[in-house]
Amino acid sequence: MSGTAVAVRSPWWARLPIVRQIRQSVGVQRFMLVTGLAITLGCIAVAAFAPLIAPYGFNQLRGADGVPFPTHAAPSAAHPWGTTLAGYDVLSRVVFGTQTALLAIVLAVAMSIVVGVLLGLLSGYFGGALDRVLVVVCDAIYAFPTLLLAIVVAIAISHGQSGLWQGVLAAGISITVVYVPQYFRVVRAEVVRIKAEAFVESAKVIGAPTARIMFLHVLRNSLRTLPLIMTLNAVEAFETLAGLGFLGLGIEPSAAAEWGYDLQKAVPDVTSGIWWTAIYPGVAIVVLAVGVTLLGEGLNDLSDPRLRHRRRPVLRARRALPEPPQPGPVEPPAVFPAPKEPL
Repeated sequence: MSGTAVAVRSPWWARLPIVRQIRQSVGVQRFMLVTGLAITLGCIAVAAFAPLIAPYGFNQLRGADGVPFPTHAAPSAAHPWGTTLAGYDVLSRVVFGTQTALLAIVLAVAMSIVVGVLLGLLSGYFGGALDRVLVVVCDAIYAFPTLLLAIVVAIAISHGQSGLWQGVLAAGISITVVYVPQYFRVVRAEVVRIKAEAFVESAKVIGAPTARIMFLHVLRNSLRTLPLIMTLNAVEAFETLAGLGFLGLGIEPSAAAEWGYDLQKAVPDVTSGIWWTAIYPGVAIVVLAVGVTLLGEGLNDLSDPRLRHRRRPVLRARRALPEPPQPGPVEPPAVFPAPKEPL
């Protein structure tokens, strides 16, 4: 029988992206990853099952019996989180607002990735005049404030009166324009480094098409740090949408539920002691932002070699310490006879 050690491969579920990061993490890293992942998955579940969770529709003003909802009603059995000045159920608005926030996140992240990654790939691979022009343009875009650009785009798209898709599209376009330079710079730097590797040169020598080299060999090895930027982009996306709603340029309440709009309408209620119309949309914004941010910070720590094992050496050193000797039975000292005195 051979004495060669056989490597045991981990099961398929342990090699999944998030599961692999959780297994590698320790201490604070694991806490951030698990907490952020739990909050994010919880928000996704609420958005997916919103019609089953919410007691009423997001724009419903009457009950099943046709009686209008009371305005500014305190939390009760019929309305667990109370009602607004217009008579909307606060719990239903907050639950359905999760759908709007996640829709803005998905749209903004998808548009930013497609545009930024494609431009970074072309600029880094071909270089030359195209590279210089794209670098200058992306540097100039950094001067645009996200919210100001979103206001301009919202007014240009729907003249400040937005439906669901118009409001989400305004936030998505503004986030795409501002965050494309981040994806562009990250992908361009990786492409410049990878295109000089030996396997890319070998693909050129054997006559592989340029498109195959770019997308199969170069691009797939240049996307390691994109998940970190995606989490930051996601937070900025729904916060921009909430900012538009708070300024009165977001989505109309009859088109969709949006936390920023509900928070703006609840500002006058706070001075009257009506707290439930403002506290729940505000807490929802904070919870989703904290969840996505913790997830991104945990992934950032694991991607940095200096932070990935910051607690592992201590743990390994403790494990490597020799065990203290166990006390054994005490033997009595040997007794020798006294020497005889000479005569």
